[in-house]
Amino acid sequence: MATTPDHAHPAQHDIDTAITVATLPAMTVAATTAFGTHPERAAWRALRAWAGPRGFLDDLAAHPVFGFNQPSPSAAGEPYGYECWIAVPDETKAGDGVTVKRFPGGAYATAECRLIGAPDIGATWRRLVEWVDTHEHQWRETHELERPHDPSVPEEELTFTLYLPIEPPGRA
Repeated sequence: MATTPDHAHPAQHDIDTAITVATLPAMTVAATTAFGTHPERAAWRALRAWAGPRGFLDDLAAHPVFGFNQPSPSAAGEPYGYECWIAVPDETKAGDGVTVKRFPGGAYATAECRLIGAPDIGATWRRLVEWVDTHEHQWRETHELERPHDPSVPEEELTFTLYLPIEPPGRA
């Protein structure tokens, strides 16, 4: 089921409000981290500065971008960390403020949202948590992930798929 288009932001595609279960494959990722009251922009700028010249941003299907709080905010308005990842070939070397690590993949409950506008990111995270609480899946202890569909667009056009880590029924 899709929502009606947001006429204030006609460049955005319709947002699919369905919650689905997806499995992310294991992958090697290059990571940047920033800290502050709004560290997402700084973490993305650092990742873009590293990944762009290497051509990784030319194919976001082959090199998806993810982000997550690391560490999460302790209170509203308090500084926190944000880590950005991009999938890279296994032989990629770290450097220039970028670390390379292995992500094990796994099962996730997913939903789409907008950064600005409906459905917004906070409401969508709450829906995912409520969905897990009312279904047979269990929350898996690892990072929740935010995958921007196109991280280069202006914030008012930014859409995400959110990934809440879960254990399938019978595996928790």
